[in-house]
Amino acid sequence: MFNVTVFRMKDILKYFFGIMLTIIFVVILSKYFSKDTKKEEKIVKEVKNGMSMLSENSLLGCLDKTLPSIETVNDEYKNISDEDDHKEDKSFLQAILDTQISSIKEVNEIEVTQTIAEAKQEGEEQKEKESETIEEVKTGVQTQVITNNPITDNSNVQYGKVKIKNQTDYVLTEEMLKPDITIENKNILLFHTHSCESYTASEKYPYTPTGTFRTTDLNFTVTRVGTELENQLKQYGYNVVHNTDYHDYPAYNGSYTRSLATVEKMLQTTSADIIMDVHRDAIGSRSDYAPTVKIGDTEEAAQIMFVIGTNGGGLWHPNWNQNLKFAIKIQEKAEEMYPGLFKSILLTDSRYNQHTGKYASIIEVGATGNTLEQCLTSMKYLAKVMSEVIQ
Repeated sequence: MFNVTVFRMKDILKYFFGIMLTIIFVVILSKYFSKDTKKEEKIVKEVKNGMSMLSENSLLGCLDKTLPSIETVNDEYKNISDEDDHKEDKSFLQAILDTQISSIKEVNEIEVTQTIAEAKQEGEEQKEKESETIEEVKTGVQTQVITNNPITDNSNVQYGKVKIKNQTDYVLTEEMLKPDITIENKNILLFHTHSCESYTASEKYPYTPTGTFRTTDLNFTVTRVGTELENQLKQYGYNVVHNTDYHDYPAYNGSYTRSLATVEKMLQTTSADIIMDVHRDAIGSRSDYAPTVKIGDTEEAAQIMFVIGTNGGGLWHPNWNQNLKFAIKIQEKAEEMYPGLFKSILLTDSRYNQHTGKYASIIEVGATGNTLEQCLTSMKYLAKVMSEVIQ
């Protein structure tokens, strides 16, 4: 059904002439009473009435009265127009806001990208400098342990020249000790459960402590020692992945839980059997304990110690005997090339995340009394020994 409205031209003309007469009348009154204030107020009132009349009797008004359906459409159009104007204003402001936010995000992303790129570039430049300064490792030289105030060696098991301090209930048979392993996967993972462990400050490597023999500046901690081992191993052609994340900062408790997550993540991208957690021997933070070996005529290197965990504490650890064989294999070669470079292997009930690899271990490089120079020197000899074993 359709509603049909008929235009009445007579009414339209009537309203039109009425409007015109009103305007003429208002103009005449305005001129006549222009000097009388009271009359001016009356004129204003008349003008307002006239304007109201003009609005009511406008052409659209006439059409609205004549065509009721058009009045409805006009009202709806006005409402829609008002809403659209509001939406346009809102959209305009939103567009400006979105543009500004987008610009800020882009600037932040650029700054972060530049910072990361600069840090990577500085890291690569530092590694290149360190690679350039890698010295040729001496072989066939005399070595001598020169540790002042040494701690008594309580080893209770020996395989050849390799000594072991067995703190577990396992009775270690020759079959368990024999390093009859073949290392096929030559990828090596390095990380640090206690990243902030530091050494005695020296003239070459001074630093600001943030704890007892600890600092958050990883350029002066065991993490820097790990970087040296990484560089030394790479010159022998090994694929080394070195993680330098904090695991003991800002909280020390939970370090092994955090480092386990790191190792598991590393293994997702790099398949490796050799996994080394590089530490510094805490030994009660004794400042006078610096296990040291003299290599050749002048070089002093911090002694190294393997710490191998077992399942004696009740945690699942099927790899512990393989881990032990790996440590014995490395240390056996070290005793042949640089006697005294290693202290006795420590075998404990704890697992230390070593279930993650066939040849996983902790290596403790030096103690609190050693300097960073001595520990860096150790790494070039350790890398040389490993290159003789992992071929």
